[in-house]
Amino acid sequence: MLQELIPDPMQRSILLLSAGFLAMVIGYAIIARVIRHYGKNPKYLLPEGMVRKVGWPLFFLMFSLVIRMESLRELLGMEDYGWHFRKASTLLFIFSFTWLCIKVLRVVKKLIVDNYDVHEADNLRARKVYTQFTILERIVIFILVVLALGIALMSFESIREIGVSVFASAGVAGIIIGFSAQKMIGTILAGIQIALTQPIRLDDVVIVEGEWGRIEEITLTYVVVKIWDKRRLVVPTTYFIEKPFQNWTKTSSDILGTVYLYTDYTVPFDALRKELNRIVEASDLWDKEVANIQVTDSKAGHVEVRALVSARDASTAWDLRVHVREKLIAFLQENYPESIAHTRVLLHENLNGEKADD
Repeated sequence: MLQELIPDPMQRSILLLSAGFLAMVIGYAIIARVIRHYGKNPKYLLPEGMVRKVGWPLFFLMFSLVIRMESLRELLGMEDYGWHFRKASTLLFIFSFTWLCIKVLRVVKKLIVDNYDVHEADNLRARKVYTQFTILERIVIFILVVLALGIALMSFESIREIGVSVFASAGVAGIIIGFSAQKMIGTILAGIQIALTQPIRLDDVVIVEGEWGRIEEITLTYVVVKIWDKRRLVVPTTYFIEKPFQNWTKTSSDILGTVYLYTDYTVPFDALRKELNRIVEASDLWDKEVANIQVTDSKAGHVEVRALVSARDASTAWDLRVHVREKLIAFLQENYPESIAHTRVLLHENLNGEKADD
């Protein structure tokens, strides 16, 4: 029908190509308008800049359909290169669709994670959600990229035949590769297990290899611990599955802190308790939960006194412990200097009536 209306092949190709581009532009405009409409609606709450984030993947996705048109080849005088145009269209479609899926995945993650504030004092739920979605996002992106590469390569007939022949004779080679990649696969599986069971989360306070720090980054293969002195400890994910470690914020961020004092037997415990209460009540670091003095041990030369205080998180607990220790020592120095631990020397008379050191 079109050939009868427009007999000239060049004009017909231009018309078809123009119609294809027009359809691409209209489709892109409709999708952009729909995204903007739902982005303004509080019921859907699409993030700002959604169109910009998915714009290029959508453009290339639609462009891949345009370059498959015969009219484009006729207009360019490249009718003999139909296979190349179709193959380019297929590859561009595969990679642009994968790109679009990754962009949408990140938008969905942002929508969910933005509902939780990891900077709050009690941020256990937020850290749990953020950790889970961060690791799962990387797993899904890895799978999407591998699938896209596999589908793209298998679209070539020669590679497909090579792949079939390799799979048919890959018995021994598969076993060798499996043993070689056992540690890598185990590390990736450990990362997936951490995402699901969550023995650690982002911003958790942990003690690993004798170092106190916070979980700064969790990937599929390794975990970065930010140590208190700003060093970074990089640990494989398998460490947190196979070895014991301390997690101070596994169930909640609040924590008890201890301060040990070694004093003389003459130390007034009631006065110490009153002073501890005065110190913590005057400090913003205390969460008003626990403040107590306990005698935890006694030796020949000193008494071990433990001050137990609570704080909203590990960093605050550290600062509170340092503050309490300093103030209690100053209190003993000023008011009860004889209660500071010291060594006694006893003198007694010998048989000749002379005093001797003991």
